Amino acid sequence: MALKTRKNTLYALLSGLMLTAAFPPLKLDWMAWIALVPLLKSIENGSRSRAFKLGFISGFTHYMTLIYWIIVSLKLYGGLNFVISFIILIIFCLYLSLYPALFSYLICFMRGSRFAGFLSAGIWVGLEYLRAKLLSGFPWCLLGYTQYRHLDLIQIADLFGVYGLSFLVVFSNVLLYVILFGRPFCRKGFLKWELTILVTMVFLTLAYGHYRLSEGAASEREQRSLKIAIIQGNIDQSVKWIPAYQKKTITVYQRLTRAARSFKPDLVVWPETAIPFFFQDNAALATEVIGISEELGADLIFGSPAFKRKNGAYRYYNRAYSLSPDGRIHGYYDKVHLVPFGEYVPLQRFLPFVQRLVPAAGDFASGESVKPLKLPDVSAGVLICFEVIFPELARLQVKNGAEILINMTNDAWFGMTGAPYQHLSMAVFRAVENRRPLVRAANTGISAFIGPTGKVLKITELFTEGVLTGATPITGSSPGFYTRYGDLLVFALMVIISIKFLYHLCYYKKFSEADRKYRGQ
Repeated sequence: MALKTRKNTLYALLSGLMLTAAFPPLKLDWMAWIALVPLLKSIENGSRSRAFKLGFISGFTHYMTLIYWIIVSLKLYGGLNFVISFIILIIFCLYLSLYPALFSYLICFMRGSRFAGFLSAGIWVGLEYLRAKLLSGFPWCLLGYTQYRHLDLIQIADLFGVYGLSFLVVFSNVLLYVILFGRPFCRKGFLKWELTILVTMVFLTLAYGHYRLSEGAASEREQRSLKIAIIQGNIDQSVKWIPAYQKKTITVYQRLTRAARSFKPDLVVWPETAIPFFFQDNAALATEVIGISEELGADLIFGSPAFKRKNGAYRYYNRAYSLSPDGRIHGYYDKVHLVPFGEYVPLQRFLPFVQRLVPAAGDFASGESVKPLKLPDVSAGVLICFEVIFPELARLQVKNGAEILINMTNDAWFGMTGAPYQHLSMAVFRAVENRRPLVRAANTGISAFIGPTGKVLKITELFTEGVLTGATPITGSSPGFYTRYGDLLVFALMVIISIKFLYHLCYYKKFSEADRKYRGQ
């Protein structure tokens, strides 16, 4: 028994490592299609409580190796020592591990059910959706994101979002497990039906992807384009907020922006908080910023902290400004989805002892609306930093008229880890979901041009100065299915799963006996 327990634990650990390997920066995305098989093997004969433990072990292994970069952010840039940073990482991973643990626990109810593979994939997707919503949400590296390089597969994101890919990947894992190990996870006779469903889904996914890619290539030739320059300043995070360094920062961005003069851009994009001072309250340095926009005769979008005074108190914002070539402010967008404990302290009234991890950034308030910036040539939907991992924000920008998406970020917090690559992979899906090009300006990288089909057209290296230029096609198409209706697939799956579990509860005794019989007890 002890040997079997150790063997099952090793299977769970293997699944966790394989899941991590499927994500960037490694190029082993194919591993996502088999990564859950060892976990399913480990829980095949055990109780539901044992399945929960093994799922938790697998999840903890996965998240500790996936988001290890949190230590870099907290220690090097948050000012915390290694021990505290490591403890915070462990606590966060313990929370995230509950989701694969619940998945393992809940699919035990599916043993011997009709369409068990389909239902298991639905459970995974439902849990991913809850992770994206609960406690302000953390939809970082959902399973579908592993496939971001496969354009033919990811086109269905404009119908079902990233959750559609997650569903296919998990469904494939479950059926592969059944085929390899011959366990009666699916009710006898239903495997052939589930295989037929899966093969049909994959075929339709690829056919739709081929159609969308062909249509996209043809429509791009007919669309108007906007000449855009992305500036990557590569400003060291450790000195960025030092007042004495502010002038040098502006000089760097002026020099790099002038390098794009021969391209004659219509729009120049600088990263999040590229201006490490209050643009509205520093006339001398603000004039330097305005001057470069006038010099190039281009619109300029850049990040800066901002403030408003209301009822005698100041409120601070993480803001994106839009400047016209004649130095006027077109408008601005204030970041809506803030980073907990980085840009604000949640439940501060009840947690007065908790300090922010980024003292220099200010105690930010959330923006009041999600509306695109209206420029003369284009309507630009801005997503600041990790707002790009929340599909609903990009959808809202496009529903409100955005013709292009702009992701301004400062990934210097991540250091030289896998996080910038993971961040980029998620941005790809926002372009596909909404059929809009996405321009990504990052302080230290990765900056990129991403087409409406999710193709990464141009890209910079990490921790280098860079200037990217490109003629971006501007679509005049109306919002697509996913943009208009959102996560209907997830809601439908959650309804089906809920009905299934209600059925189980009503016939609890019957299914308990079936489960014991299945496990030979």
